[in-house]
Amino acid sequence: MKKIIAIVLVAALTMAALAGCKKEPVLPESVTAAVLKGPTAIGMVNLMSRSDKGEAGLKYDFRIAGAADEITADLIKGNIQIAAVPANLASVLYNKTEGGIEVVAVNNLGVLYIVELSDEINSVADLKGKTIYSTGKGTTPEYTLRYLLTMAGIDPDNDVTIEFKSEASEVAALMSAAAEGENVIAMLPQPYVTVVTTQNANARVALDVTAEWDKLAGADSTIVTGVVVVNRKFAEDYPDAVKVFLDEFKASAEAATSDVDGTAALVGSYDIFKEAIAKKAIPYCNIVSTTGSDMKKYIEAYLKVLYEQNPASVGGKLPGDDFYYGVK
Repeated sequence: MKKIIAIVLVAALTMAALAGCKKEPVLPESVTAAVLKGPTAIGMVNLMSRSDKGEAGLKYDFRIAGAADEITADLIKGNIQIAAVPANLASVLYNKTEGGIEVVAVNNLGVLYIVELSDEINSVADLKGKTIYSTGKGTTPEYTLRYLLTMAGIDPDNDVTIEFKSEASEVAALMSAAAEGENVIAMLPQPYVTVVTTQNANARVALDVTAEWDKLAGADSTIVTGVVVVNRKFAEDYPDAVKVFLDEFKASAEAATSDVDGTAALVGSYDIFKEAIAKKAIPYCNIVSTTGSDMKKYIEAYLKVLYEQNPASVGGKLPGDDFYYGVK
């Protein structure tokens, strides 16, 4: 009996010791993260602020870039470990690096809108015969517009005229300066939509491109504007850090939608957009923090649409399952 009691005590002490030796998370000394000026940065600004105050779970070094090509080389090399980038660029980088980049979250759904200076457009079908100004020739805005028109039975090459400008600010300026009574129709992203509707009293949002896409393409497909990616080697070396980041990013994105005023102030302070514009635009930027199987479902469906229009838009081929972090 004494022997049995002794064995039980030893077992209990061993379990207690093991419980006391809980594995500590392995975290790097610092994490370099990059965001682009625009709507894809909005979901991250609350985390940026917490980091600057020393309140974040990781020590972050945030970089704000004006264009994706300013950060891609460092992301591939691993000098930048986390970045918010356009969804199709994530696929291009995955293919270019033969799987060296993984996507960990969707941070923005669609941010495109059809804006006009009259009240002629109330459905996609109403765009037939019109001239539509846009940016992004040869990139996702063009493919999105062409897909939307095609799904509505409109031939993008013959039934409409698409006039491309190099920058969204050019389209916004054109609409803001339009003569009285002149109707200009454009597809613009937020927050440039807000810029136009603020500067020209005749401007109105005619269509939410994301909502129209969802109507035409079905529930399993939606526009995915921005995603958050990680360097694969970093994710493999520091899985605990990735988990900490995802938890903090989720809280940051949720704060962006629940505290619009505070988030707009941060957007202004980080010189991403003016605070007043951000305050009006944030509710229309479709800020999310979608991970796991839903992330994969949305990105796969969206990239397939882009691939069918132009394989080069996603890097020549659709990504494999290992593109999607944390999805078995």
